[in-house]
Parts: sequence; structure tokens; C-alpha cells
Amino acid sequence: MNVAVLFSGAKDSTFAIYKAMNRGMNVKYLVTIIPQTDESYMFHYPNVRWTKLQAKAMGIKLITRKTKGEKESELEDLEEVLKSIKPEIQGVVSGALESRYQKARIDDLARKLGLESFAPHWQRSMRDYLQDLIVSGFEIIVTSVSAEGLNEEWLGRRLDHSALNDLAKLSRKYGIHKGFEGGEAETFVLDGPIFNKRIEILEARKEWNGVRGIYLIEKAKLVDKN
Repeated sequence: MNVAVLFSGAKDSTFAIYKAMNRGMNVKYLVTIIPQTDESYMFHYPNVRWTKLQAKAMGIKLITRKTKGEKESELEDLEEVLKSIKPEIQGVVSGALESRYQKARIDDLARKLGLESFAPHWQRSMRDYLQDLIVSGFEIIVTSVSAEGLNEEWLGRRLDHSALNDLAKLSRKYGIHKGFEGGEAETFVLDGPIFNKRIEILEARKEWNGVRGIYLIEKAKLVDKN
């Protein structure tokens, strides 16, 4: 089955590519919707422009489309993209974890277009999901934080076993969703088993206002894997 993956460059959508491939699906396209605001209800914002580098690293064709990021109407931009490639695909894959808002709208749109909708992580145990993600060999960094307990030190931090242990403690103390499904933080994937090359960050900067912050990648390149 040929599929398009809704791709933000973050952990969930990248891992969804991996899971789709493991199920024998042919990932024909990555679809990145680029919101013009960080208030988008549906789409990832920080560092989304670097999905072009990730797509190149994976050798998968990337389709991008800008959206104003307005609630509900931003789905129309996604629909236009999926309509344009519908003759070539039979399904759409998303990295939805627990957000019924996002999954319901993707499912409805897929149904409308006569496509199958797959969400390989849907309602998995977060503990098992995050362990699976790390053990599978993905290199992930945190690129934004906006929740109590997540301070400036988390910006640019690798999401490894040590970080997962810290997240579990913060989840118990502050109620943070360990998979960041509540928008507590966002991530970016630098490498993984489906990458032919890895991404090396050459320049980046932190923006921190005392409560929330963003790790902005300003310059990056692909390098050979050791």
C-alpha cells in the first residue's frame, strides 16, 4: 500500500514512518503543513522548515504547504495536498498519540477522500512507546518547552533514557504528559534507522522568556553516518 505520512520532523511523525515501513507500507510522500503561527491547533511549528533536510536524509519526496494556522480552516490546506496525490496513494499515516481532536479530523478527512487512516502509536502506553522510540535508535532533541517543570535546560536536550526518567518524575509532580501530547514540549529528530545520513546542527540559539522557550536551528547539514 502506498501512503503519505503527515510529517512535522518531530518524534511522533518520524516514528510513524518507521512503523509504517515495518508494516510493509510504501511511504511515497511526506506531507508537511507549515503554519504561519505557533498557535496552530493541528500542525507543528518550531524548526518545521528543516523537514526538507530530514526528507533528504530518508530519501522520501516531501510536499510542503503553508497555512495560516487558523482553527478548522487549516485542514482545508491539508485536504488540497492530499487531493493532489490521491491517485498515487491509498492511505494517510499520522503520529497521533492521544489527541482525539487531531485524530478525529485526520480520520474524517481520510474518509472523505476515500483513503485509509493509520495512527500506529494511537493510545499506546506512554512508557512502552517512549522506550520503544529510544531503543529503536532515534536521536531526538527537545526544541520547545511550555510547561511548569520544563526549564531552559531542556532546550536542545537529547531525549534519552535519562531524560525519560526525568520526565516520569515531572509527570508525577506537575502532570506533564510524558509524550508531550498536551503541547508541553516539541521535538526534532536528527537521526534514526530510516535515515541514510544524520543531521548535524551547526548553529542554533535558545529563546527563553522565563516561562517558555524555543531551540531554533539556524544552520544544519547532512553528514555520513559512522
